[in-house]
Amino acid sequence: MLTNTKSKYYLNLFLDLLLLNICFVLSAVASQNLHILLDRYYMFILMAALNFVWYFTSNVSSFYEDFFIRSYSYQLTNIIKNITAQIVLAVFFIFIAKEDLFTRNFIIFYGFLLWLTVSTRIQIVKKITVNYKSKKHNLKNVIIIGAGEIGKNFLKLITERKDLGFNFLGFADDNVNDNKIICKINEIEEVINEYAVDVVIIALSLESSNEIERIIKICNKHALRVHIIPDYFRFISKKYQINMIADFPIITVRNEPLSEVHWRFVKRTIDIILSGLVIILIFPWLLPVLFVLNLFYSRGPLFFIQDRVSNVENSFRCYKFRTMNSKNNFSNKFIPTSKDDTRITKIGKWLRKTNLDELPQFINVFKGEMSIVGPRPHPKAYNELYELFVDEINIRGWVKPGITGWAQVHGYRGDVEDREENKKRIKMRIEYDLWYIENWSLWLDIQIMLLTFWQMIRGQNAGI
Repeated sequence: MLTNTKSKYYLNLFLDLLLLNICFVLSAVASQNLHILLDRYYMFILMAALNFVWYFTSNVSSFYEDFFIRSYSYQLTNIIKNITAQIVLAVFFIFIAKEDLFTRNFIIFYGFLLWLTVSTRIQIVKKITVNYKSKKHNLKNVIIIGAGEIGKNFLKLITERKDLGFNFLGFADDNVNDNKIICKINEIEEVINEYAVDVVIIALSLESSNEIERIIKICNKHALRVHIIPDYFRFISKKYQINMIADFPIITVRNEPLSEVHWRFVKRTIDIILSGLVIILIFPWLLPVLFVLNLFYSRGPLFFIQDRVSNVENSFRCYKFRTMNSKNNFSNKFIPTSKDDTRITKIGKWLRKTNLDELPQFINVFKGEMSIVGPRPHPKAYNELYELFVDEINIRGWVKPGITGWAQVHGYRGDVEDREENKKRIKMRIEYDLWYIENWSLWLDIQIMLLTFWQMIRGQNAGI
């Protein structure tokens, strides 16, 4: 393997699980004593469960992914997520077991010690690894074949990443003028004989398959490790996946966590529970209040129902509370809403400001047409316009549309009248939607829901 990824993963996981168990015992001894811990054998069931949960949550949060290039502040967020899961499980277990001794002090000690020891482990392992890999006798001499954009980007990576342990000798290329080029491609064997080459990186275009085959034969002859950077990586997103289907390696252009059945089940379960609670607890008193207010301030239907796009082939009837005068409210044309739009009613202004006009969409969620979190569904007329300048717009249909989304909590909501400015905003909004699809996690949905609730309190509309 190029960077011993699996070895690093298992080492870090083993160290963290070891620290977890040490912290568990120390916390138990500090809160009571070792004799009591040994006497209450069921506490070791909790310890085993905490190990499993750490393994699960660290994988879900990609805690060990790109370990050396992520800042501690980013890793700290993941540490807190994992420790939160540990504490929740411990509290639940102690409640179910009716434990009366290992309670508050034990949980506080455990959470604090786990944060301290894992944070310390991260810094120590980083420092030891970088120091070891940076020593001259541990460096691997590498030649990059191809001095184009891909080759230069890889050179930048190995220059910045000292933990990879590469010593760059030069490029081999026929078509690029660069002072780092040490030979032409057909002279590669002479360079291998002259220099102590350990690794060859092939970063050539797709048209160079014959040359690639010849280079691999030469490297095999000299027992050199060879790695190929496929030129088609320029077509794929950063969240690609590589899998095997029988004997065929398959590169998936975009990673999509919600393509997994278990995650769709989890997300759908949460949608049903939360939308059911809103329908049962909020609608019975809110609907009569709004109905009466509409009678006095804006006669007309209570609800605004509009066809919205869910994916390339399907649309659905999206529910909202009506916020505009009835005679202007049902247009299917592209007419952006301005801040002081005269079409908006007095009640409508308040509903939009608090985002309460979106509440009826919990009915769509309960029916399975929407999710609480996802890309906002566009009216058909709007979607047809957006398709003219955003090619990737239909990828949004890979997941259910949402009441709120990653783009909305970042301020990319609604449209503006200026055409060019609106194009920029739409492109950014769809970029955020695609990022959400590729990076979905349960924790991300929770973050978006909390941010949306905070924006509702502050009066910042998060819908469209």
